[in-house]
Amino acid sequence: MRSSSVFAQAMGAEFERLHPMLQRRFGVGLDAGYACVGHGTMHRIRRGPWWTVPFLQIGRMRNILVPDTGTEVPFTIHNYPYRDPLGREAVTFVREYELRGRTRRFDATMIRARDGHVVDYLGTHQHLAVDLEVRAEPDGSLRIRSDAQRFYEGPFGFCFPMLFSGRADLHEWYDDAAGAYRIELEVTNPVFGFLFGYDGTFTCEFPEGAQAPDRILPRRYERRE
Repeated sequence: MRSSSVFAQAMGAEFERLHPMLQRRFGVGLDAGYACVGHGTMHRIRRGPWWTVPFLQIGRMRNILVPDTGTEVPFTIHNYPYRDPLGREAVTFVREYELRGRTRRFDATMIRARDGHVVDYLGTHQHLAVDLEVRAEPDGSLRIRSDAQRFYEGPFGFCFPMLFSGRADLHEWYDDAAGAYRIELEVTNPVFGFLFGYDGTFTCEFPEGAQAPDRILPRRYERRE
């Protein structure tokens, strides 16, 4: 049966071009009846020059960015499907990093917008909504690039100027020889260059019928896409 997950619906027939293990991972959805929990190591977590630190620290306050750097950093990623209070099917993409005795989190929740594309709500309060371009590469890997960004707080909302933000380029694939997933991410600014990035390796388990733990769900939900 073809997956009806957020990603499968957004990608259409292109979803079937993904490596089968990527189809399983990004096939997490309410109809599928399972979640995905990955454990692994970020071999490098990098950031740009010193002047990017204030930008990253602001993001840290709502679990939008990780300001730290490190090597061989243990991490966990939680992908749980659920129905949010607004009636939308959503999938958590919550990453937890163990850095020098502290746990850092990067919270994200994916939904499928009314026009069919994937929207990524970042942070604990869904203040930042990011349009995603999702595609299968010829080798069966997955490429996700961020596009327009909108900031929402209470009744206010505006398109976030890209001059003050970054564009993310994420590449994920399954390494058959290693029996593991591999991931690379770079966030860059059109003027200031490289801001943040990481590369890592992880394996996944797929618990059936798992409910999303309350601790990884958003604290506030944004209706606007």
